[in-house]
Amino acid sequence: MVIGLSGLVGYSLSQGRERYPGAPQNKVIPSPSAALPSVPASADQADARTPGTQTKTGDATDARSGRKPPDSRVSDAGSNATTAVSKAGAVAPKSFTPPPEDAIPDNDFGRMVLRGEAIFDRTVENAGQFVGNDLSCSNCHIDKGRLAGSAPLWAAYVMYPAYRSKNEHVNTFEERLQGCFKYSMNGKAPPPGDEVLVALQSYAYFLAKGAPTGVDLPGRGYPDLPKTDNLDRNNGRSVFVQKCSICHGDDGAGQKSADGTMVFPPLWGSRSYNWGAGMSTITNAAKFIKANMPLGMGNSLSDKEAWDVAAYIDSQERPQDPRFTGSVEETRSQYHNTPMSMYGKVVDGQTLGETSPSSGLQAPPQ
Repeated sequence: MVIGLSGLVGYSLSQGRERYPGAPQNKVIPSPSAALPSVPASADQADARTPGTQTKTGDATDARSGRKPPDSRVSDAGSNATTAVSKAGAVAPKSFTPPPEDAIPDNDFGRMVLRGEAIFDRTVENAGQFVGNDLSCSNCHIDKGRLAGSAPLWAAYVMYPAYRSKNEHVNTFEERLQGCFKYSMNGKAPPPGDEVLVALQSYAYFLAKGAPTGVDLPGRGYPDLPKTDNLDRNNGRSVFVQKCSICHGDDGAGQKSADGTMVFPPLWGSRSYNWGAGMSTITNAAKFIKANMPLGMGNSLSDKEAWDVAAYIDSQERPQDPRFTGSVEETRSQYHNTPMSMYGKVVDGQTLGETSPSSGLQAPPQ
């Protein structure tokens, strides 16, 4: 059986099954904005630890079931948070399961949720105006942001607003999403209130239905990995050749299907995440790889293999950090001053960052 390190920055476990109720396979979900009344201002996402509490109200509504007239609230069907809530506040549950796709209501809000799901799973196809590489959100957040231990969207959503040291202020969920487009997608941030952001927030709101706010849910982020002081890039290259290259290519550029669709995403080079992305930090990459790779075979690599292959991948050139000051040395000092970032370090005689492709929207190679 041949299974590469597919989806290291991989792809959705749900590929191959029908993705969106009523929507043809691999088709763009049309914008519902013309038919939309106001969509509820759901807000705030991802991975900082300082919680802000935002109450999400509303019980189940699903026009397809005929239970209630459609409105903008989501169904509890399929949600399962085994937790206790006290007067002192929410307690972390033992587990959380997001609602299934068939619980998405058949109304204007549900159509916006479906659009958010489509953007999340096939980002270039559905929000390409803001994307500067060949990645999708579901490459790092597997199974359309549902999989625990793969930075699931539902666990991130309930932790915002939150302070982030990356930009040194309190971020809303919308602003956190903007950062994903700027760094991980090597693109540009959609403007506040843009339908792309509204759709992604609606999808996150749906996935988090029933979860307590401001609580560090089990499965959030990537599981911790014992630290190491001995990164071996040469061993990492061997791991990559043996277990990753069959899907991502010897050059890490990924592989496309016959129709040009990116199936296995690029891990470095001009069409991958840039030097400002969280995955360019070896720690994040190693945690993700250990828990999730090869796809469907998480925890099959040893800790050392995960650390070393992450070090190898993140020692390759990629698009410039959007915060580039004009000096690699200065940019490293301000934004990459950690042993877990290879930016500004000399690898094989080349200072990483000196020859980085420009960040931001670039025409893809023909």
